[in-house]
Amino acid sequence: MKTQKMRKFLLHTAREMNACGLNQGTAGNISVWVENGFLITPSALPYVECTEEDMVLVKADGTFEGIRKPSSEWRLHRDLYLNHPQSRAVLHAHSPWCTTLACLERDIPAFHYMVAMAGGDHIPCTAYRPFGSQELSDSIVKTMGPLRACLMGHHGMICHTVSPDALLPLAIEVESLARIYVQMLQINPEPPLLSPEDMREVLERFATYKP
Repeated sequence: MKTQKMRKFLLHTAREMNACGLNQGTAGNISVWVENGFLITPSALPYVECTEEDMVLVKADGTFEGIRKPSSEWRLHRDLYLNHPQSRAVLHAHSPWCTTLACLERDIPAFHYMVAMAGGDHIPCTAYRPFGSQELSDSIVKTMGPLRACLMGHHGMICHTVSPDALLPLAIEVESLARIYVQMLQINPEPPLLSPEDMREVLERFATYKP
């Protein structure tokens, strides 16, 4: 997509992220891949106050162009693009239910078949690393592996998709799974899980779905 169209998409998606309760304030960040780098939401500027021109162009070496500074988490986005070259959009949020599990250092296991939406039989959680650091980015890349989403220890969640239009729906799905899992734990601390065989079958059925 053309860069200006991506600026508009990025701003709209960032505002939608907050409007649907996935994020709040200036927390979280979103990026989209463009021809000469990626566009990312700016640092410390509420999305309701942003304009399309506030979206920051960041290159692979970390240099950036624009009237604002990029989000302090730009390394997460850069490294996910480098390790998942097919992906074109990344979203990081401090969504309440994902963050609840992340602060408990808990993965989201295969309690429901929709966990496979993230590309595997569970959604893992990283160890804690300081925000904005290369250590955090390295931890995410290692923990996520080939998956499309993971939780960030004592922090939040992050996901990436091939299609930018699939980005917000995937993030919302992961948050919904986190909410249901926390509710399950309140009833049964050791809820029943789908077997590895069950999840392999689900993943085979999802094989033609590529967000």
